[in-house]
Amino acid sequence: MNYLNLKTTDPAFNLAVEEYVFDYLPKDRMYVMLWQNDNAIIIGKHQNTLAEINEAFVQARGIRVVRRLSGGGAVYHDLGNLNYTLIADAEGSDLDLGLFCRPVIRALQKLGVDAQLNGRNDMTIAGQKFSGNAQYRKNGRVMHHGTILFDSDMSVLAGALQVDEEKIRAKGVKSVRSRVTNVRPCLREDMSLQAFRQVLLESILEEYPGDPWHFSPEEIREIEKFRETAGF
Repeated sequence: MNYLNLKTTDPAFNLAVEEYVFDYLPKDRMYVMLWQNDNAIIIGKHQNTLAEINEAFVQARGIRVVRRLSGGGAVYHDLGNLNYTLIADAEGSDLDLGLFCRPVIRALQKLGVDAQLNGRNDMTIAGQKFSGNAQYRKNGRVMHHGTILFDSDMSVLAGALQVDEEKIRAKGVKSVRSRVTNVRPCLREDMSLQAFRQVLLESILEEYPGDPWHFSPEEIREIEKFRETAGF
């Protein structure tokens, strides 16, 4: 396994890195990425953008909207949010999401948080979602990525995303903010996001021992070109 601990917070660049790693780095190995985005909404591959975002709010706040390769719902990213990606060979027709979520849950349980995998796509704390996950598969490979709400601005999250009123009525809840939670208030002892990022990386390395991957200057130039041609 190789891991990439990305320092950039440019959402377009980070999504280009995901696709570049998936398509162009050597196969037959796993890659793990930890990364953060500045204010952005990441749209699922098949979503109608205008149906998922509060356009006036997003424009007024200068929030970027970027489409990802995988399906699933729209998610809000800011610097209180931590993202992780695992890219590996895919075996079988149905992959266990728990395989990819387990390092996150184990890291949080070490910190006194009773995190659970809920259904196929969400991780929760006391029934409130703190992480959504999605997958993309092609040519025998899978990209699994998730977002972790650690210390995000919930007021901006709620304002930026459109809410499906039918889903709200069906679930019997009042708002986006009532269904999600940040990790930080749930910790046994407070810590910064950067400290949590290190704990999560250590948990991942316990599950999948490996070495860091450093892009060469030539690879960085290729990723920059890829970002432009792929339309991120």
